[in-house]
Amino acid sequence: MKTKSRGATRDELRPEYDLRALLKHGVQGKYAARCRKGTNLVLLDPEVAKAFPSASDVNEALRLVIRLTRLSAGGKRTAAKPRGAKVCG
Repeated sequence: MKTKSRGATRDELRPEYDLRALLKHGVQGKYAARCRKGTNLVLLDPEVAKAFPSASDVNEALRLVIRLTRLSAGGKRTAAKPRGAKVCG
């Protein structure tokens, strides 16, 4: 497969589609705050991902761990931040 050099790209859009005019009002990171506010992303190790194939399976297991932790500690223990937790990027 041949690749074109950077200067040799051919614009295949019709002239009435002026992307410079359409895209000049774009805002970088427009939804970043919304993502940070409501989403926690955690990277699972491969063996953990095999054991819990869906988000609902992971959540169910973690809720059980929380209940068991509270029972064994008499309800006084608070949950710690998971190791490697990362919020949206």
